[in-house]
Amino acid sequence: MKIVDAKVNVCCPGRNFVTLKVTTEDGIYGLGDATLNGRELSVASYLSDHLLPLLIGRDARRIEDIWQYFYKGAYWRRGPVTMSAISAIDTALWDIKAKSLNTPLYQLLGGASRENVMVYGHASGTDIEDTVKAVGEYVKKGYKAIRAQSGIPGLASTYGVGRGKLYYEPAEKNAPPENEWSTEKYLNFAPQLFERLRKEFGPDVHLLHDVHHRLTPIEAGRLGKALEPYHLFWLEDPTPAELQESFRLIRQHTTTPLAVGEIFNSIFDCQQLIQEQLIDYIRTTVVHAGGITHLKKIASLAEMYQVRTGSHGATDLSPVCMAAALHFDLSVHNFGIQEYMRHSEETDKVFPHRYTFENGAMHPGDAPGLGVDLDETLAAKYPYQRAYLPINRKLDGTMHNW
Repeated sequence: MKIVDAKVNVCCPGRNFVTLKVTTEDGIYGLGDATLNGRELSVASYLSDHLLPLLIGRDARRIEDIWQYFYKGAYWRRGPVTMSAISAIDTALWDIKAKSLNTPLYQLLGGASRENVMVYGHASGTDIEDTVKAVGEYVKKGYKAIRAQSGIPGLASTYGVGRGKLYYEPAEKNAPPENEWSTEKYLNFAPQLFERLRKEFGPDVHLLHDVHHRLTPIEAGRLGKALEPYHLFWLEDPTPAELQESFRLIRQHTTTPLAVGEIFNSIFDCQQLIQEQLIDYIRTTVVHAGGITHLKKIASLAEMYQVRTGSHGATDLSPVCMAAALHFDLSVHNFGIQEYMRHSEETDKVFPHRYTFENGAMHPGDAPGLGVDLDETLAAKYPYQRAYLPINRKLDGTMHNW
């Protein structure tokens, strides 16, 4: 099953996506997501200029060998650009193999470990009452798990407060927008939000919250402890995780479950976090962590330490990645939850897919392969538009984590 063609498609149906299409001599093609939000063209170039010329002529069935060839063969390993490019190739090869065997991808990954995949949506508002209303809308839609974010009094802008009710894309054209931040205001406010939500919705709805790397370990410990009465499903990205051992300090102060990993790109970024049981959910995702091949290895390590998966699934990932994530989620034994943000109608038309949502859960469908396609003619009507993620500054102007 020789690879005869591989090309990169960059389009912008509401936001930028980078999609790899790999075709074999049998006429079977597979898709892979290579989107790196705010740095899309870097991955597209890395694929086109360096990897794809070496991919042509190889046997598409040798997925593990090809993965190792591009990971070890480059000498310069890891990093978001390299791993997103490898992820795209890996996902496309899994799509091809499953199509060649006329079976949905999850059947090649060990078959279904559950009937469907529990997902969570994003509810946000400019203030607490707006967020209460937003959570209520998600409850009506059947969601069992909801991430709640709210504007903070005294801050003009706050992470996670979206523009629409179903999807949220923070990237902006031209220059990066600047947000402002006050840890003190946030730490005093966040417990009020979840006290109100529990009062309104009771104990049964799973509530999640994203700190977005903005606290020190001791500040994160304080927040986790303050939120314990409201039993969150998880507290996400409480502190930057480059220093993995910093989570030890958080663990000393709170039993609130911790989730991290959406910006990780290899097993080495989370090895200590998992082996020391410093987290409860690992959020690595198909597109940024080496594809399905590498994500399975991370999940296997995590299973040994009773850490569950909770893959990133925001709109900066295309439906190709969402489909791949759902096949992975359905098959892996230590699945926890899947993030799910609705794409825009334009995106859904460019990427027709077979995955479905019902009663707070999703299924990848039973079409051969990933069950998602790319309408290249329609994609061509949405050319790339340069966009940047926001930056974040403290009230005194100091650069901070966005």
